[in-house]
Amino acid sequence: MTEIDTRPKISPTALRDLPLEHCTLPSLLQQQAEAHSESTLLTIDDRSYTYTEVRDLAAQTAGMLHNAGVEKGQKVAIMARNRLEVIQLVLGCAWLGVVAVPLNADLRGPQVQHVLENSEARVIGMTSSFVDRLVEIDLPSTLTEIWCFDEVPDWVIPSVVIRPMPHLAEAIPPAACSPGETAIILYTSGTTGVSKGVMCPQAQFYWWGVSVADQLGISADDVLYTSLPLFHTNALNAFVQALVTGAQIVIAPRFSASEYWSQIRYHRATVTYLLGAMINILWSKDPKPDDSLHSLRIALSPATPVELATRFQERFGFTLVDGFGSTETNSTLSAAPYEPRPGYVGVIQPGYEALVVDENDVEVPDGVAGELLLRSHRPFAFATGYYNMPAKTVESWRNLWFHTGDRVIREPDGWFKFVDRIKDVIRRRGENISSFEVEQVIGVLPAVQSVAAFPVKAEMAEDEVMVAITTKQGTTLTPEEIIAHCETRLPRFSIPRFIDLVDNLPTTANGKIRKNVLRDRGRTRTTWDSEASTASP
Repeated sequence: MTEIDTRPKISPTALRDLPLEHCTLPSLLQQQAEAHSESTLLTIDDRSYTYTEVRDLAAQTAGMLHNAGVEKGQKVAIMARNRLEVIQLVLGCAWLGVVAVPLNADLRGPQVQHVLENSEARVIGMTSSFVDRLVEIDLPSTLTEIWCFDEVPDWVIPSVVIRPMPHLAEAIPPAACSPGETAIILYTSGTTGVSKGVMCPQAQFYWWGVSVADQLGISADDVLYTSLPLFHTNALNAFVQALVTGAQIVIAPRFSASEYWSQIRYHRATVTYLLGAMINILWSKDPKPDDSLHSLRIALSPATPVELATRFQERFGFTLVDGFGSTETNSTLSAAPYEPRPGYVGVIQPGYEALVVDENDVEVPDGVAGELLLRSHRPFAFATGYYNMPAKTVESWRNLWFHTGDRVIREPDGWFKFVDRIKDVIRRRGENISSFEVEQVIGVLPAVQSVAAFPVKAEMAEDEVMVAITTKQGTTLTPEEIIAHCETRLPRFSIPRFIDLVDNLPTTANGKIRKNVLRDRGRTRTTWDSEASTASP
């Protein structure tokens, strides 16, 4: 297939076309410390660090790890909200050739036990308030030490040492790391099975940085702002986008709608990242005269609801850029710098290939929905597999393509439209229905907090569309209002028959809705049936 290559203007300060052996995190830190020594690279915990200081922090943290007996190839887990120690350990591990394993701060019980067993972490650095989660489980024999970022709690765990995180040590030279060596293992939450540890090689972060910097036009004059968690790929990659372009990144502790715009203005941010419900939450706030009084020029915002995209940009005065990437792959599809096309994720980016295939991996014609397969022309731009899960690795990377599990349509002009996760497609009366589109339409209602669309069996053993919805505190919403809203925005066959207004939705540790639980539960005593207009049993 033909690759579309219409890249935006490339920043002259970005590191690109590097020899492969220099596409590692330690090499990037060294090169950019020489080029931008006293310029600010990182702001976190209300303190700023120059390029030189961040490089030295990585080298000194590596010295500390070495003195603590952590060896190349071993694993160091990290469990905390956004704070300096998280990025410090990630970079220090990369410098030493140790593998960092950032864990979702919401993990508990068997989830924590699984990732610690699967990753074979030797040490875990964490906020002391999370230590009690380790007391609740059987720790694997591979874990020998717990390092606390703050005070040490009065817990005793047999065969494990609990102590303060060691102090920085004398800087050491970077270990000899190849671009294909695993730098970080990131656990993706499974909605039907256990989490898989994605092995992210050193060079994958370089390609993330260069690809997204190109798409967003990031230069040394930019200030990047993220409130996304450092245990996910987006925030880590945003750091590398700043690193390769000579820009500055501000990492906030968390997303706060009430503080978001004041922080954007205070830091004079020009680039930001809006994922999931963030667009809806910001839009739902009452308009203010100063909504567009800020320095933002662009945001990476995949899956922005079609109905909100244009209105959001007009109200807040900056560009939203859609795209497609995953922990296993890279920023492979993007709508920048093309004319916006709401509802489409973009076109294939330079250095990557995409296919849309049927269940046998046979390519389907343009305009026909199928699974999105991806691969890279660039060495180590994708993850190398799932740690300690060879069968899952073979399943996802079969036939030399990464299988995303996403159902998309490729148009004749090369634009891709996301339809749904393959396992979430609903088939009703001979029509394929995108649960994603149903959720986007309902999700823009001001009272909606979260929504999940899924199939349930009804008469004649066929699927019917059901939605489960949580509403925002202090708001009211009726099934009749939902149906009326959908009638002018969805085809008749996509309008939900069953509606459940619930207090909460079952989610994974990463916040993904567990639709398998909802499908298994089906209709309940509180379910509203549009055909009966009464609660159905």
